[in-house]
Amino acid sequence: MRKLIYGMNLSLDGYIAAPGDDIGWGVPSDELFQFWSDQLQATDLSLYGRKLWQTMSSHWPTGDQQPNATPAEIEFARRWRDMSKVVFSSTIDKVDWNTRLVTGDAVAEITRLKAEDGGPMDIGGATLAGAAMRTGLIDEYVLATAPVLVGGGTPFFTALDNWVNLNLVETRTLPCGVILTRYETRR
Repeated sequence: MRKLIYGMNLSLDGYIAAPGDDIGWGVPSDELFQFWSDQLQATDLSLYGRKLWQTMSSHWPTGDQQPNATPAEIEFARRWRDMSKVVFSSTIDKVDWNTRLVTGDAVAEITRLKAEDGGPMDIGGATLAGAAMRTGLIDEYVLATAPVLVGGGTPFFTALDNWVNLNLVETRTLPCGVILTRYETRR
C-alpha cells in the first residue's frame, strides 16, 4: 500500500493562501526550495486539485528554460515535468506533462491509487487534500510554517468530524525562519 503525504507552505495562523489566493507572503529561501525539491524526488506520484495544478503547470514545464533559473529551479522543473501526476477536476478537460485527468469521484480514485504497489504519493490543493483528510486517507502531514500571520484565506486543514491523532516525526528550523514539521497519522 502506498503512503499519501499532504504537505504545503503555510502561514503561522494556518493558511496556504491569503484572501484572493495571495501567496506573496511566502518566505523565499534556497533551503526551503531544496526541501520541497527533495520531497518531490522522493515522490512516485503527485495528486493535484485544479487550482494548484493550474499554478504549477503555468510555470514548471518550462521553469528550467528561464534565463534566471537557478540550478535548484532547473532540477525541480525537470523532476516535476518528468514525474507522474494526476489532476482531479470537473472543470478542465486537458492536462499535459505526464499527467492524467480524473473527473469522477476523487476519494474513490485516491483509495484505489493507495491500494496499488508503488512509492509515496503527495497530494496538493486544499479542497482535494481536505476530502482525503476527512476520509482518513492521509498518512503524513508536512508543514512548512512561515513566520507570518495572514489573518484569513485558504486553510491548510479542513473541518473534521473526528479527531486525527498524529505522531511527530521531524522538526527542523531553516535559517529563513520557516519551521518544518512532519507528522504521521497514528492508526
